[in-house]
Amino acid sequence: QPVFMVAAACGALGFGVMNLLMAATPLAMQQCSLPFADVALVLEWHVIGMFAPGFFTGHLIKRFGVLPIMGVGVLLNAACIVVALSGVDLHQFLIALFLLGVGWNFLFTGSTTLSLQTYTPAEKDRAQGALNFFVFAITALSSFASGVLVTTQGWQLLNAGSLIPVALTGAAIVWLGTRPHAALPRAL
Repeated sequence: QPVFMVAAACGALGFGVMNLLMAATPLAMQQCSLPFADVALVLEWHVIGMFAPGFFTGHLIKRFGVLPIMGVGVLLNAACIVVALSGVDLHQFLIALFLLGVGWNFLFTGSTTLSLQTYTPAEKDRAQGALNFFVFAITALSSFASGVLVTTQGWQLLNAGSLIPVALTGAAIVWLGTRPHAALPRAL
């Protein structure tokens, strides 16, 4: 089921990039000699970015469609990386992680919504299990990799490397959006 695979890939890659950058941020900020209070502030705004949009993301998906909202999530992730690559001052960490949180919300909510439209009620347990496996396997991998990558490769290279899964996520959304409408589930 190609639509399910795109939903799973976008959910996994979106969650993985978010977790990779979020988990590495405190270490990167410490390497830049920023105080713990600044780290806490950045993570607070990241969490707000992750969950505050939840009050309206579903309405945006109903109004504009799931693929456009997922596309905005990809663009927000890319904007996060651009901001993070622009420097290592407090405001750059703060803006980057807030954008990352909102981007994650749009991608993950969109991926979940997309996946719900791809299977029958009889398939729901297996489909949800497969989706959760993909998402949390990539999340676990990014958790283990984040500290190692930021301390050995640096914040700049970690962010630059994150452009690859962000680009793959965007390419999957574009590919799905250009498929014949007969192959897409309803309400896309």
